Amino acid sequence: MRIAPVGEEEAKAASTMLIGAGLHGHKYAIDAAVAEMAVRQRRPVVLLTSDIDDMTKLCGDRVRLVSV
Repeated sequence: MRIAPVGEEEAKAASTMLIGAGLHGHKYAIDAAVAEMAVRQRRPVVLLTSDIDDMTKLCGDRVRLVSV
């Protein structure tokens, strides 16, 4: 597990990911912040999530997603 701050740069990158995935609104903001952090980690990366569909839209194939 890793805890990391979300600053302005990370928030802007998450916003870009939302736009690229065709998602918008506060409903997806936390997912986008988590996805942004996951994609900038050294590979391999595994992300446990209950929302495979949205996280797939955000992360693509850059992160291995595991449903919980």
